[in-house]
Amino acid sequence: MDAQNYLQHAIAPRPICFASTIDKAGHVNLSPFSFFNLFSSNPPIVIFSPARRVRDNSTKHTLQNVSEVPEVVINMVDYNMIQQVSLSSCEFPKECNEFIKAGFTEEKATMVTPPMVKESKIKLECKVLEIKPLGAEGGAGNLVICEVLCMHIDESILDDHDNIDQTKLNYVARLGGNWYAKIDENNLFKVAKPNTQLGIGVDELPESIRTSKILNGNHLGQLANVHEMPFVDPSYNDDKLKNIIQYFSINPDEMDTELHRYAAVLLDAGKIKDAWQVLLADV
Repeated sequence: MDAQNYLQHAIAPRPICFASTIDKAGHVNLSPFSFFNLFSSNPPIVIFSPARRVRDNSTKHTLQNVSEVPEVVINMVDYNMIQQVSLSSCEFPKECNEFIKAGFTEEKATMVTPPMVKESKIKLECKVLEIKPLGAEGGAGNLVICEVLCMHIDESILDDHDNIDQTKLNYVARLGGNWYAKIDENNLFKVAKPNTQLGIGVDELPESIRTSKILNGNHLGQLANVHEMPFVDPSYNDDKLKNIIQYFSINPDEMDTELHRYAAVLLDAGKIKDAWQVLLADV
């Protein structure tokens, strides 16, 4: 139990797979799982893991259902659903329909037998390729390896180019114990990814920048992601930079500190080119 507690707190946040399944008799089950992620885009493969219960080593109805009918709909969870999703995780009897208990609406799928959750903004219709047990003791996972056959995406979360707008999803992520995380515009941020051009690396930064007492690891990562060392731009014009140089030029150490503080502000705002020009004034 301690291992489960520590692991679920440490390895987080985790996306939530809200899985709707059905058994041979036609009993529908709806249950959330946070041992879940995307593992391939071509072919499109997602995996979730209904673990054996720690207290009595029993298996969940979802696992039993996909063993009988190897199909599942994975309904993605947003903030407006989370209390109902949590309610559905109660250990209702096998014949009990969690759609009804949790107040969700069944929606007919197009390619698989289990119904979709109408309230979910994104639904993945999947066929189960393999179920891989990871052990036989309580807490052991069972990898349900699924191929996505079809995606249903609500138009309300699309942008003008018909791409999913991350700011409209309001996803919820699972943490440890009773803790969750709400993902909204207040805590979203972007990190520029290297493409075909390699970043110069932190080791190639000037020593005064690399050993800065002001700039943190995130700042150094941003600066080191350029594909070549920047040069001073004589045309660069910044009044605050001019003021720092003017007022602190008689004390190089103070000027260095102020330049790094200003560069940190620019980097936090994503203005990497400007930050480089500020820092190059002291290199």
